[in-house]
Amino acid sequence: MVAFTGRVRRWREDKPGGLAVVDVPAELVAELGGRRQYRVTGTIEDAPFTGSTMLVTGGGLCVGVSKAALEAAGAAVGDEVSLDITPAAG
Repeated sequence: MVAFTGRVRRWREDKPGGLAVVDVPAELVAELGGRRQYRVTGTIEDAPFTGSTMLVTGGGLCVGVSKAALEAAGAAVGDEVSLDITPAAG
């Protein structure tokens, strides 16, 4: 399990209704399994969720967070949130 905090942002700022993501701190990418796409499970603000990692231009990694997961966590785009995630089994 990897724990970190980050700000919820839009995947694409030019699409205000689009996907929300939280960037994974660079020092934790290797601990999660490296810079590649995979499913993750865990919690966001103690609310269970499942998401996927996505590659960020320039070498980063982020986790997609659904609207339902944000609502369950009482969070929104622009908020600082705590996540505990691990690559999903399978």
